[in-house]
Amino acid sequence: MAEQEGDPMDRVASLAPNPEQQTANSEIGRLLEEAIEKLPDAYRTILMLRDVEEMSTADAAEVLEITEENVKVRLYRARALLRKSLFARAGVEKREAFNFHALRCDRVVKNVFEKLQRQDSKIE
Repeated sequence: MAEQEGDPMDRVASLAPNPEQQTANSEIGRLLEEAIEKLPDAYRTILMLRDVEEMSTADAAEVLEITEENVKVRLYRARALLRKSLFARAGVEKREAFNFHALRCDRVVKNVFEKLQRQDSKIE
């Protein structure tokens, strides 16, 4: 076995996100921030206190001078509105995100199924 030249640390994979991951994370953060900004004030406030600042339900209730039950209801509604907004945005983008040509998609599916059948026959 031939010895590898150079510093072995040069061959260790970096744990830092690659440029593509950094760009995707940045874009996701931007989309989330935009969606949160569009929430009504009462819902945006409770979402920020509970999910971003990680404040307890009791503390958020005290700060906002509302009941804990009201905090829970507002948080539930805020998350539902946020989810709806993000899904609506994803729906607009989904065609571009998964833009497969029918022939290419059919070929990929065919190859996957053939590989699965070969694995099944090896197991039996």
